Amino acid sequence: MKVGAGPRKGKDGHVAMPRLKSVHHLALTVTDVDRSVPWYVRILELEEATRREDPESGLRKVVLKSADQGFSVVLVQHPDTERPWFDERRTGLDHVAFCVGTRDELKDWEKRLAEHGVTFSSAKESRTLPGSEVVVFRDPDGIQLEVWADTDS
Repeated sequence: MKVGAGPRKGKDGHVAMPRLKSVHHLALTVTDVDRSVPWYVRILELEEATRREDPESGLRKVVLKSADQGFSVVLVQHPDTERPWFDERRTGLDHVAFCVGTRDELKDWEKRLAEHGVTFSSAKESRTLPGSEVVVFRDPDGIQLEVWADTDS
């Protein structure tokens, strides 16, 4: 790009979509960080990076990082969470889906979840994205988490 040429234009004449490298973090509202942190550490093998508690507002945040997966999960506890149980039918987050490379890795996730006593659905073909299989489970607040594998490749 020439200096002073300005941003690249898209087909519609507006500034073209800049490239997004990856998802930086995922922030989830939970009812009790002291209950959720150990669960995410145990199930997703995340490590607690930072913890912030504001005594004035009652807001609590814990950042959990993946040592080698390149993502973070931020667990947020608001003092006035209006509903104690997650409901994907409300506006906002529906679920979080993680990707694995193979069907065998998906089966390994089934074994891992079973070993940790987490209720899950066995791998099944996705009705939303044909050519993929998905295992569905929930965190302590009922937030739906999924592990996906593309089975066409």
